[in-house]
Amino acid sequence: MNRINHAILGLTALLLAQGAQAQNIPQKMYLKVAGGYFFSVSPGQFPDVGPYPPRDIRNNVNPATGAVTEVFEKVLTGSYGEGVRGGISIGYNFNKNVAIEGTFNYYHSKNNLMTRNVSVFEGLNNDAARIESDGHVNAVDFAPSLVLSPGYEKFNPYVRFGFVVPLWGRLFIETEAMRISRPAGLPLPAGAMVRTDISRKEEIKPNPTIGFQGAMGFNYNVSRRIDVFAEAEYRNVPVRSKSKEVTEYNETNKVVNLQSGQELSQLPGRSISDLSTAERETKYVTVLDEGSNTPTGTSGSKTTYKNDNAPANDLKSYINIGGLGLNAGVRIKF
Repeated sequence: MNRINHAILGLTALLLAQGAQAQNIPQKMYLKVAGGYFFSVSPGQFPDVGPYPPRDIRNNVNPATGAVTEVFEKVLTGSYGEGVRGGISIGYNFNKNVAIEGTFNYYHSKNNLMTRNVSVFEGLNNDAARIESDGHVNAVDFAPSLVLSPGYEKFNPYVRFGFVVPLWGRLFIETEAMRISRPAGLPLPAGAMVRTDISRKEEIKPNPTIGFQGAMGFNYNVSRRIDVFAEAEYRNVPVRSKSKEVTEYNETNKVVNLQSGQELSQLPGRSISDLSTAERETKYVTVLDEGSNTPTGTSGSKTTYKNDNAPANDLKSYINIGGLGLNAGVRIKF
């Protein structure tokens, strides 16, 4: 009987010892859900929007002679790396010090003013012309990384570093434009001119790329399977433009009284179906030469190209959707 009791006590002690050891071994798999906000750390000059450079320009126009005087100009700078980000990570602990993670992120940047050009008739306080374009980036990426930590149980700091592989992304540009003109050959009443309003949306697709990311943060244990975490993360993700497509276009033309702004009559306008292939689609290149499909002239709002039935060519532009951000979330251990 004593031998049986001793055996039971020995087995119990062995199980308790194994249980204590198991508590010191982290669960192998974990899931992280995070959200954060990123700030621009390397702002640069925005790319051109068609023929319009990244400038904020104000002009005065003499209504009698048409002479234009520039009164203000500012270079527009910023970054598409500023915005909100959300992600889901799957991780695996090799031991209490080393883990790997794979993270799928969705990113939405803040809206950026890309170009603005305003011309005002002197003495009338009426706009002679105005164009304003705003752009933002939406993107989905996959970020594999290596995580190193001292393996503390309650408060565990860590460093994380790895790559960023964009899976999908678009630069969306919205443009609102207005122009007052007197088209040649069009009979107009005294004091009347033609007001053209254009609303346009376009999407720029990127070339494949790869970026880098690193973070410093901590996990704080709140229960056996739940941690909360916070981290500071830096990302560098340069992106080159590949192609552009105009997805929405609406143009209206009205005869208006220049003094009062009263609408006198309507003139034909254009929609996206009236755009030529070259006006609607653009392929970006590193060099423009004699063989490139570039503009040859304009007639009103219509731009003609060497080949109107083929995509236009324009120089590649570069943006960065990286930045410095703060992330926080929950880690669930399995």
